[in-house]
Amino acid sequence: MAERLQKVLAHAGYGSRRELERAIADGRVKINARVAKLGDTLHGGDTVRLDGRVLNLDKKADVPTRVLAYKKHVDQVVTKRDPEGRPTVFRKLPRLEAGRWLAVGRLDVNTSGLLLMTTDGELKRRLEHPSYEIVRTYAVRVRGAIDQAMLERLVNGVELEDGTARFESVREGDDAHRANRWFEVTVRQGRNRVVRRLWASQGVTVSRLLRTGFGPVALPTGVKAGGFRELDRKAVRQLAALVDLKR
Repeated sequence: MAERLQKVLAHAGYGSRRELERAIADGRVKINARVAKLGDTLHGGDTVRLDGRVLNLDKKADVPTRVLAYKKHVDQVVTKRDPEGRPTVFRKLPRLEAGRWLAVGRLDVNTSGLLLMTTDGELKRRLEHPSYEIVRTYAVRVRGAIDQAMLERLVNGVELEDGTARFESVREGDDAHRANRWFEVTVRQGRNRVVRRLWASQGVTVSRLLRTGFGPVALPTGVKAGGFRELDRKAVRQLAALVDLKR
């Protein structure tokens, strides 16, 4: 049965559908000898090239989706190659026979903690999509005067430059008497630097930020920064079911 080109490539782990649609529109994908177009379908025996490289779709078809719970440390960047030469989170991941590792969302260079990596482009796309409202959990250390009224504003919603944002929940730590205080916060938005910007809207500075959970996946214990733990089949199925995906 013929399937749409971007769907096959995303399932094979060559990127999200949006990324692949962009690559097709830019003329970077070929089916056999011709440049592919959006809407093209694949049939048995077709050869697909991305940036001149032949993609191995048959071998990937029988390989199960893999997901890593990666423990990012501060100063690592979430990119394949960094022009400044900083260490990247992709440097020491397991080698794949086909496809590639894809980061689910991003953590900025100064944020540490849990980052999901997957071989499944469609799973990545859905986990990132705002319509699924996946809960992200963070431990955050802040500096500044904080009162109950401020915490209520952060939960009820404040206006940022790109629209209203809020914490789903805020739980105080046991260090209320200290100048630097810890909180556990949750958000359902994957917007850029939203945790830092929410605190900044109240005149509070974030001095440390650590992601401790993404949906049902927690930051792995006993794993050093820069290391990872691979999710088992059951955990991958639970994660996929969260975004209505059968894997």
